[in-house]
Order: sequence, then structure tokens, then C-alpha cells
Amino acid sequence: MTEIQLSTIVGILLSLIFSYVPGLSTWYDARPTGIKRMIMGGLLIVTTVAIFGLTCTGMGPDLGLTAVCSKSGALDLLSILVAALVANQSAFLVTRG
Repeated sequence: MTEIQLSTIVGILLSLIFSYVPGLSTWYDARPTGIKRMIMGGLLIVTTVAIFGLTCTGMGPDLGLTAVCSKSGALDLLSILVAALVANQSAFLVTRG
């Protein structure tokens, strides 16, 4: 599994969790739109950094991750984050839109 695939899956799962898990969905829906964006964006940034962190700890290859722990690998975080954001918002629009 590539980093993009992993971040995409996490983005979709976060959208579904915050939309359908009882209690959590009610709490999340009650937040102002700006706060919801910050929560979701923050979680997706944490996910992206965690994926890069796994690569830097040497666990990446064991998990099938191919990113390199380098400056160029860190710049690849942007494409990983964009994939997660797109998947997250697409899942939201399809399931809740």
C-alpha cells in the first residue's frame, strides 16, 4: 500500500466516523463550520505526519510504505495531505451531501 492509498483510506474513514458514529457525530455536527474544518484538517495533517514518521523510524517498508525519510520525502507530504483531503471531502459529499 502506498502512502497516498493509506492517506486516502484514512481520509474516508475519518469522514465516515465523524458522520455516523453515535455520540461523536452529534457532537461534531453541533460545532461551527470553521471548527469542524479545523478538526478534520488537523486530523488529516496528523495522519500525514504519522505516515512520514513511520517512514523515518524504519517501519515504512514493513508496512509497504515507499516514501523516503529525506527533504524530498517531506515535500511529498503535501501530495499525501491533498489526497487525504480530497478523499475526506468526497466521502462527506457522497454520504452526507
